[in-house]
Amino acid sequence: MSMKPKFLVLWGDGINCENETSRAIELAGGEACKVHVNELLKNPKSLQNYKAMVFPGGFSFGDHLGSGQILALKLENTLKAELQSFVKTKPVLGICNGFQTLVRLGLLPDADFQRSCALVKNEQGHFIDRWVELERDEKSPCVWTKTLPQDFVLPIRHGEGRFVCQDEKTLHRLQTNHQTVLKYKENVNGAAAQIAGVCDASGLVFALMPHPEAALHDWHLPFEGKAWGLEFFKSAVNYLRSER
Repeated sequence: MSMKPKFLVLWGDGINCENETSRAIELAGGEACKVHVNELLKNPKSLQNYKAMVFPGGFSFGDHLGSGQILALKLENTLKAELQSFVKTKPVLGICNGFQTLVRLGLLPDADFQRSCALVKNEQGHFIDRWVELERDEKSPCVWTKTLPQDFVLPIRHGEGRFVCQDEKTLHRLQTNHQTVLKYKENVNGAAAQIAGVCDASGLVFALMPHPEAALHDWHLPFEGKAWGLEFFKSAVNYLRSER
């Protein structure tokens, strides 16, 4: 019997980074199981078979009604009870479009299905594709970032990645609770407090706009340096193994 923790990797309907994400999970010591959105919606109880869940990047439903909007509605209408139970005890990751979906679902920043934040169009008004310097909050409870250094680089590629909160009180609370896990070192898209990634209060649910699955090996970088993308997945695998 496999000792590798099983990760559900959602795919289909325009999600297009499931292969790279699955490879990252496998390299980190986990077992990646690609499950089509429709298959999951047909059998919501099957979610219980997995130890973690990843919403990869891509353009679910072509982003025609806003990034992640339709996917979030489909999941909420059919899978809400199962997701509510899942996020209480198991790690969940959203990357780029996956971040947008989790925010629209209300699984971030508070895992309560209430929307208090959003990811809106970049301040520049256009798609951005570049490598960025990031800074990690070392006091964050996030289980996906425990083995990462304080500073590292990852690529971003998004048109709607500017993180905003409904009010200053919400933003202050997230910062005070160290839920603002990652910040851009420079203001690349106009995000509030230069936020690139957030987690819920438990640290189990985490999402980020940059793409860790695109920086698994040093040769993925277009310059001299170290690739740290794999560490996100290693951190989750380590957490799941320590749970047993």
